[in-house]
Amino acid sequence: MSYEPPSPPANLPAELVNTLNEATSEHLRDVASYAEALAEYKEREARLEEEADDADVEERPDDLPDDVPAKATITIKEINDNRYYYWQWREGDSVTSKYKGPVNPDE
Repeated sequence: MSYEPPSPPANLPAELVNTLNEATSEHLRDVASYAEALAEYKEREARLEEEADDADVEERPDDLPDDVPAKATITIKEINDNRYYYWQWREGDSVTSKYKGPVNPDE
């Protein structure tokens, strides 16, 4: 073990370094234990949040055009007694639609 005090990591705030330098060895060991547990907790929370975000992403339907977002739903519109499927999604305050095809493909 060196007789020189250790150098703090460059990315630690000076205020934190000063506080640690003033702490007793017992407090430093408690801080080290707490810091390790806190780091593990934060890493686990970040991992769980990332997994939850991944689970929220739905697979794109095979027939979904590239310019239509995955959150779009299919809506049926009736025009002149004919029924058509449209992809529909919200963009801000407006609703956007894109033609998909007739409800009855024989039309």
